[in-house]
Amino acid sequence: MPLFGSHLSIAGGYYKAVDAAAALGLQTVQLFTKNNNQWKGKPLANDDVRLFREAVERTGIRRPCAHNSYLINVASPDDVLWQKSIDALVDELQRAEALGLDGVVMHPGAFVGSSEEAGQRRIVTALDEVHTRTVGVRCQLWLETTAGQGTCLGHRFEQIGLVLREVRDSERLGVCVDSCHIVAAGYPLQTPAEYAATMAEFDKAIGVKRICAWHLNDSKKPLGSRVDRHEHIGEGFLGVEPFRHIVNDPRFADVPMYLETEKGERDGEQLDAINLRTLKGLLEKP
Repeated sequence: MPLFGSHLSIAGGYYKAVDAAAALGLQTVQLFTKNNNQWKGKPLANDDVRLFREAVERTGIRRPCAHNSYLINVASPDDVLWQKSIDALVDELQRAEALGLDGVVMHPGAFVGSSEEAGQRRIVTALDEVHTRTVGVRCQLWLETTAGQGTCLGHRFEQIGLVLREVRDSERLGVCVDSCHIVAAGYPLQTPAEYAATMAEFDKAIGVKRICAWHLNDSKKPLGSRVDRHEHIGEGFLGVEPFRHIVNDPRFADVPMYLETEKGERDGEQLDAINLRTLKGLLEKP
């Protein structure tokens, strides 16, 4: 069975996200290692690290990861923003390593006023510098597939494949596939044939073995819209069938799958619990 998880809050302490995941019956968790709308966070205290690692050990949570700050753009043509993004990504990776996380999910970036080719070169150069400055770090960077809004890169599998081929320490990179994003980018998942064709295209451009995580989100917008708007599982344009294909794919039996759907409650039940029940209901008996 896949490792189901969710992106949960660290308010009150990093360990709170782990305890919240365990209380929901999740097997993994994604979190921010600092305020995601700020460039710098206060340094991790020894107690933060200790309590988080103890919570992971106590609950049996596996393969926790982080999502990096939304401010980071390593494809930017602006030299100041680009260097600031590299510095911030180094900090994110070091924080994740201290907490013992498996990966840091990152958006490849947007080329803004330059070109796709120039943006791709900036990403490769930036990741090479990040790796040079974090030698010995076990935690990986996981490039996330995107919906392709504006000039955001990563909405075509070939764009991520190029980065994986060109970065010197490519083994330190993985991929996080977002179900909402790839459908918004134009890759269909509805029928078994469509799912197989999309995954074959992914395998050719990147390699399915490079998938280290999934983001499981339905989409408020239709196939090919190139608009990133998450919806609860089965309540958007994907419906439940794409998720049935994903969660029963034996290639992802031990791959973490994180919900990034809206938090809150419905009829007194947490929305994460409702989404989790929907996903578990799609699992086929072995």
